[in-house]
Amino acid sequence: MRSEHGVSLAYGLLKTLGQSIVTGEFDGKTFPTEAELCQHYGASRTVMREAVKMLSAKGLLSSRQRQGTRIEPVDNWNLLDPDVLRWLMERPFSNKIFREFAQMRLAIEPTAAALAAEVQDKRAIAQIRDGLEAMIATSGDQEAGLQADIDFHVAILKASGNPFFWRLKPLINNALQLSIQLTNQISGHTASIAAHEAVLVAIEHGDADAAKQASEAILRDSLKLIETVK
Repeated sequence: MRSEHGVSLAYGLLKTLGQSIVTGEFDGKTFPTEAELCQHYGASRTVMREAVKMLSAKGLLSSRQRQGTRIEPVDNWNLLDPDVLRWLMERPFSNKIFREFAQMRLAIEPTAAALAAEVQDKRAIAQIRDGLEAMIATSGDQEAGLQADIDFHVAILKASGNPFFWRLKPLINNALQLSIQLTNQISGHTASIAAHEAVLVAIEHGDADAAKQASEAILRDSLKLIETVK
């Protein structure tokens, strides 16, 4: 049985190596051997193998007999993995990943909002309102306001009643931490309360078309902001 300490070390290496791979530290280089990695990071072979195994599961690495471990092309990375997406957004700034993420949200969140209006899960809708009220209450606190904004959007996924949308919570939560910060920084202010309230009111009134349109308006504004940064 692996010790908790060993698992903790493996996860620490997972983060360190994952960030290094995704941010391009190994670009144009041969990926180090297991022995070199162990020496560099002061880790045992067992811990290193566990970290490499987890990175392979995320599509970042592959190991072949007699060929060693190599970094996989970006096309093979699991971009829906929250860790991979977070590391991608930590690379030297490029609006490409933020734009692509906004496009993905545009394909998902308006539909989730429309479904929430149709499903009318009162408890789940109350959580959306909690998110909005928290946004209002924390308007002067950037960090708390950001979390309230994220809670609002994630609550809509839950209220949709679609379990596949809800399974996107870790992905949406992690990515929003960075993408909302970016759009707030570009616009010079936090999210529009009125725009978010329009989504909530439409959902509460059971107006699926209005909920979808209001959600699309928020995301299209975000996409426009992101596209202004080159």
